Amino acid sequence: MIDKKLLEEMQEYIDSHLNIMELQGLKACEFIDYNIDENRQHSELEDFIKNNRKPTLAQVLFSFIDNKGATDSEIYKRAGIDRKHFSKIRSNPNYRPGKNTIIALALALELDKEDTEDLLSLAGYSLSDSDTSDLIIQFCLEKKIYDIHFVNQALDSFSLKPLTGAL
Repeated sequence: MIDKKLLEEMQEYIDSHLNIMELQGLKACEFIDYNIDENRQHSELEDFIKNNRKPTLAQVLFSFIDNKGATDSEIYKRAGIDRKHFSKIRSNPNYRPGKNTIIALALALELDKEDTEDLLSLAGYSLSDSDTSDLIIQFCLEKKIYDIHFVNQALDSFSLKPLTGAL
C-alpha cells in the first residue's frame, strides 16, 4: 500500500504541474491572439504604406528633367553640381542629397516655388519663412530668377553660404 504522505506529495506534484500546464495553455492562447493581432497590424501597415507612398526624390527629379527635355549634363552643370555627385543621385535611389543641392537642381530646372517645395519635401526638407537663406531662395523663385550664380551672389551679399561651389 502507498504511504499517505507519498500520495499527498504526488497530488501536490500533479496539481503544481497541471497549474503550470494550464498557465502554459493560457499563454499559448494569448500568444496566438497576439500573433493574429500582430499579423493584422502588419497587414494594415503594409496596406497603409502601399496606399500612401509617394514617388521617390529621384523619380520626381528625373521626371522633371525628362519633362523639360533637358539632358542630365545640362542640368547638373546649370546647378553647379559635379558629374560624380549627380551620378550618385542618379544611380542610388536611397541617396538623399543636401537641401542646397536640391535647391540648386530646382533652379537649374527652373521650377516654380510649389514644385521646388514638393521636391524638397520628398527629401525631408522645406523652405522656412524664418530663415534668411530660404527667404532669398523664395524671392528668387517668385521672381523667376534661376541663375545659380546670381542666387549665390545674393546669398553672399547677406554673408550666407552659397548653394553649390564657390562664387
